[in-house]
Amino acid sequence: MGDAVASVRVTVATGAQMRDLGRRLAGVLRGGDLVVLSGGLGAGKTTMTQGLGAGLEVRGAVTSPTFVIARVHPSTVGGPALVHVDAYRLGTTTNVAAEVDDLDLDASLDQSVTVVEWGEGKVEDLAEDRLAVVIERAEDASEGDVGEAEAPVGDEPRTVLFHAVGARWAGVDLAAALDPAPESPAEADLDLAPEPPAKADLAQAD
Repeated sequence: MGDAVASVRVTVATGAQMRDLGRRLAGVLRGGDLVVLSGGLGAGKTTMTQGLGAGLEVRGAVTSPTFVIARVHPSTVGGPALVHVDAYRLGTTTNVAAEVDDLDLDASLDQSVTVVEWGEGKVEDLAEDRLAVVIERAEDASEGDVGEAEAPVGDEPRTVLFHAVGARWAGVDLAAALDPAPESPAEADLDLAPEPPAKADLAQAD
């Protein structure tokens, strides 16, 4: 994973809180950022990305892109596009590095916010700077068949670990950015705590 310059742990209790967490995360992202999401099937990776898309104000419904591998959501406000990638299938039949190269993600990386579900161990070479996000729950859902889309996150507590890697994130107060507004009822039970540093075919949306 590389050396994390900042690590934050957030506990969310509901799917609505997971979307809100993604929306707040969008507030610190910019073109060129790579976000690598990992967690079991149904952990909430797509749910978080939906909130992120809302925060970035992009066009098109954010859903699991499993069957097209990647989907581009252009900005509606002149900001960076969201490139949403599902790497679940990558590496199942051929070399994963070659499959990532075939997606040509680096062509749009500098201008877009690139979010890769199931990306751990597959896409880190795309950028030295990245935000690794690990979503955990008490009992992960069954992995299911290869290519099965992630189910919507339920109202079950999740722990979300953010590990910011690289110079891009030096000096960014990630904990403050992810801290919810205290008056928001939907976020009243959200618990946020800093973690010690750790070692750690594109389709156009309608």
